[in-house]
Amino acid sequence: MQTTSPLSALRQWLETQALDGIIVPRTDAFQSEYCHPHDDVLAWLTGFDGSAGHALILRDRALLFVDGRYQVQAREQVDLAEIEILHLHNDPLADWLDRHVGAGSRIAFEALLMTNAQYEALNASHCELVALKDSPFDSLWQDRPAPPVGAIREMPVEISGESSADKRQRVAALLAERNADYLAITQPDNIAWLLNVRGSDIPMSPVPNSFALLSRDGAVEWFVTPEKTQGLSASLLESLTLASEADFLPRSQQLCAGQRVMVDADSAPVALRFAVEPQGEILWRADPITAMKAHKNPTELAGYRDSHLQDGVAWVNFLAWLVHEVPRREAAGNPLTELEAQAQQLMFRQQRPGFIEQSFATISASASNAAMCHYHSSEQTNAAITRAHFYLNDSGGQYHNGTTDATRTLAFGPLSAQCRLHYTAVLKGFLSLISLQFPSGTCGHQIDAFARRGLWELGLDFDHGTGHGVGHQLLIHENPQRIAKKVNPWPLVAGNIITIEPGYYLADEYGIRIENQVEIVESQPGFCRFASLTLAPIDLSQVELHLLSEKDIQWLDAYHQQVREVLSPHVNSDARAWLVAATAPVRVH
Repeated sequence: MQTTSPLSALRQWLETQALDGIIVPRTDAFQSEYCHPHDDVLAWLTGFDGSAGHALILRDRALLFVDGRYQVQAREQVDLAEIEILHLHNDPLADWLDRHVGAGSRIAFEALLMTNAQYEALNASHCELVALKDSPFDSLWQDRPAPPVGAIREMPVEISGESSADKRQRVAALLAERNADYLAITQPDNIAWLLNVRGSDIPMSPVPNSFALLSRDGAVEWFVTPEKTQGLSASLLESLTLASEADFLPRSQQLCAGQRVMVDADSAPVALRFAVEPQGEILWRADPITAMKAHKNPTELAGYRDSHLQDGVAWVNFLAWLVHEVPRREAAGNPLTELEAQAQQLMFRQQRPGFIEQSFATISASASNAAMCHYHSSEQTNAAITRAHFYLNDSGGQYHNGTTDATRTLAFGPLSAQCRLHYTAVLKGFLSLISLQFPSGTCGHQIDAFARRGLWELGLDFDHGTGHGVGHQLLIHENPQRIAKKVNPWPLVAGNIITIEPGYYLADEYGIRIENQVEIVESQPGFCRFASLTLAPIDLSQVELHLLSEKDIQWLDAYHQQVREVLSPHVNSDARAWLVAATAPVRVH
């Protein structure tokens, strides 16, 4: 058992090592957004369990840097008497070090947990960065969970749409074209796509934590814990050279001596650079698999559409149940709770063919809880869902042939004029972007403002991205495409899958978000548009209809007609009448 607080134990360790501080990121060696408990050092140390951020622990101060999604959550989860909260982007760690820490201060870090891009930014400060040979948390975290050994399964070519052998040759051809001898693959979802496998190390993130080296002749060395591969076919295993994860850096150092190795500066750990650079040459390029993976083939696209049909049925069955149960339970003096709604929604998904698991932890948030973008209900925070407040549900599923993600915000009775105005502004932003036609190759940051205009006109905004890529039975947040204020050089092209999800969050009051997952399709020569994959009615009960344009109304009516016609034959009989009413033409509402 831990005998001293984690912060105290870490500070004692800093003193014994003659270090002035240590950087503690919220990630693992694979830069995973969602970590296995073994790797969630930041939560153990600070209490913050969000998916992004890092801490700087000094001998006399402790700081936690998180982005806009987590400013409220962090303040609720950490001891503010011990830990200061800063904004990850507005007050970058490197700038803070220069302003507040003396020149030459020795700041430790784990080289497997920091990318080369992050290292370069921090190394420009006047501090001395000290790469640790071993993690201090192996000894300080006395009951640290064991590393994951989740089983790996194969993804049939009937679902992936392309054999692993063909994918390897496509990547190898790019290496030859760019005069590289090896590609170092450090992102587990890229390995999953390349080898046509899926993993289970982290719940809801079906990727195998592992590394790989691919040579320009297409040969692959896979660095993976042996226990994970026991269920794989002999034909797949015989096409690979296998080694343990711990062998990745030594083998890279040995194999790449005198060779040119392609490394992704934004995702590969700087430990790889330290291993290769003394004798080999690094070609800093984005991992080409990332872009290949994001351009879905016809088989994958068909899988997305099918999985969204199944998910849409689950959504409608859930929403019809919810609209019935909220007023009934409230009138009985026993209001429905966030956790009850979440459990019932999961049950409806589990009834659908092909459902495997959730694609991320459901955000089931009532009233002020929804003001935290990535809130997750617990026994301590489990709020009632009533007619007096908005209820926000952001959830999705991993199906055998696709991954889903959608958000709906609902009201079960009349809300205030302010609520109605804010909900309408979010809906107008959603409609403005999802109905947009744009030149093929447009980047996400170039169209982000369409989703914010309705809010900007009210002097409001939201502090998160507007859309993210979604993997094919892979990660819920998939690179490289994004829609956000921040510049992203990756173009949006036909075959990409992305979300559209503007929102508004009033601290201590409510949160609003509307999200559809979409496929980017060609519209006319040189132009693209968004085609909705998500099939679920949008609540119009709180919309100020006079603020909608004729184009807005036409889009809503066409979308709701599609939802009604596609899902009616499949939903539960007791949900069908609700579906018809919920998808009625706008002017009927």
